[in-house]
Amino acid sequence: MAVGRNTLMDPPIEQLLDKVDSKFTLVALGAARARQVNSYYNSLGEGLGRVVPPQVTSVSGKPLSIAFEEIAAGKATYSRPDPNEVAAEEAVAEVEAAEGEPPVLLEAPAEDEGPAAG
Repeated sequence: MAVGRNTLMDPPIEQLLDKVDSKFTLVALGAARARQVNSYYNSLGEGLGRVVPPQVTSVSGKPLSIAFEEIAAGKATYSRPDPNEVAAEEAVAEVEAAEGEPPVLLEAPAEDEGPAAG
């Protein structure tokens, strides 16, 4: 019988939920970080250096377990963009795009078919 553990999951889900604002965020953050860890292990020896290696020492070799351990340790975090800032950036991008683009044609102009046979 295991002493001191009420769950099979380590770190416990309660500890992970304390680090994020919702279950959905936990799933999204864990999955994204697990894909990064997996990419890191797949790219070893290639010298790419674009993927961040695991940030915790883990007894598990599973990317999702490593990701959850990083979340519990505060090494994998997230940030939510301010909706007002996002809306402002989109508005600026639309204005810039509208100023530099020619008008959109809904129909292609008719082309001459060449000299008429006759």
